[in-house]
Amino acid sequence: MAYVTVSIGSGLVDSLYGKSQFPIKSFLEKQGEAFEQQSLLKKLYRMEKSKHWAERYTGETAMDDFEPVGEGGEIPRTGFEETNPRDIVNETWKQSFSLTRELVDDGNLGEMKKRANKLITAYDRTREKFGRVLYAGGLFGTEVKVGSKKFNCAAADGKPLFATNHASKVKGGSQSNLFEGDFTASHLDEVETFMQNVKGDNGELLGIAPDTIWIPNDAAIKRKVFEVVGADRNPDAAGANGFNFQVGRWNIIVDPYFRQALNGLGKSAVTPWVLLDSKFMELNDGPIFQDRVKLEVNSTIDQNNHNNVWDGYARFSAGFVDWRFAAAGGMTGGTALT
Repeated sequence: MAYVTVSIGSGLVDSLYGKSQFPIKSFLEKQGEAFEQQSLLKKLYRMEKSKHWAERYTGETAMDDFEPVGEGGEIPRTGFEETNPRDIVNETWKQSFSLTRELVDDGNLGEMKKRANKLITAYDRTREKFGRVLYAGGLFGTEVKVGSKKFNCAAADGKPLFATNHASKVKGGSQSNLFEGDFTASHLDEVETFMQNVKGDNGELLGIAPDTIWIPNDAAIKRKVFEVVGADRNPDAAGANGFNFQVGRWNIIVDPYFRQALNGLGKSAVTPWVLLDSKFMELNDGPIFQDRVKLEVNSTIDQNNHNNVWDGYARFSAGFVDWRFAAAGGMTGGTALT
């Protein structure tokens, strides 16, 4: 099913413009379907449908362990606390293109479709870039600017998504998901181990199991990542006898939009590498991308110049709740790796 809704203005079908309406409508819908299949957003966020102006994400801390009480002992009663809530407000996004009366007079359907394609491309590119810039902003702070608007890129605990001092709500000390160190086999081992040992707000082990390596599209780190996880021998071991237990275990995302987002924040010299737990992202409130109104396109006639105007309208937003789904390496000021 197409995710573009196209509305044709009253009377257009019976006018000169009617000949171009339905071919362009069909083209818009098919282009929308194709780009949605290629999007990486669903690998970086849990996609949600929103029904309100904003959505609140929260939960409860885990139950305490069972206790030995002996024969006839009293039943312990555990307590629950609400985890840190996070509100994600849906933003409105708009754009348009127009077809001149002359294009329609001449029946230049090819040029009309090109302009329609540019609208779909701009919409999908906006979503992809927005999704990446929130992550990039979360490497350096709690807020990032997109156009004239500021967006929250903190986790629900108020810390940047990637930080060295995430506090637990009930039990346990602070925990890190921000690390120094270039990508190497030993650093991959360490950050993976850190994530596997991450605890929840009640001090319980969560069984985090990172399975995805996400990197900017940079030649040096791209080569290093594939060397480390693509060879059956340990690239850091002397001789040829060190077995590489990381081989074949990872999904790898090489992302040009990630690089572009970092450059846009003035961080062209920074090359982070991020580990993600896709299963945790799917089952828990981690990274959320929510759609309130999918793209709607409305076709009308501008009475001032007789042009056929196609207006695009959508509402969506994104944000982060629980930070534990991800960890970033290669960051100055992060937790030191040996």
